[in-house]
Amino acid sequence: QVQLVESGGGLVQAGGSLGLSCAASRRAFGLYAMGWFRQAPGKERDFVAAITWSGGSTSYADSVKGRFTISRDNAKNTMYLQMNSLKPEDTAVYYCAATSVRRILTTPGEYRYWGQGTQVTVSS
Repeated sequence: QVQLVESGGGLVQAGGSLGLSCAASRRAFGLYAMGWFRQAPGKERDFVAAITWSGGSTSYADSVKGRFTISRDNAKNTMYLQMNSLKPEDTAVYYCAATSVRRILTTPGEYRYWGQGTQVTVSS
């Protein structure tokens, strides 16, 4: 069982930056591939970014490439999402997720563990 807790959401103006963190409860954090997803009101949960267990490989949704950076620190059992040049369309609840499959996964159904989500609101 892995418990995930997101933090760092908030309100920011368009063009600004926010950093999200996802803290995991389990020491075996380094064995899990991780991902960030987001869900806007009335919409499906969408893939944002993913990272392998080692951090050696990452993947991004086209809509965030060049603006968002995913990273992880296995010694701290924590994953991060640095979001720059934010746009109003980035507004959503952001969720972190973990899977014991040790490769990049981009579909929500492939992840077993989820955090409770953190709200990110970008004003125009």
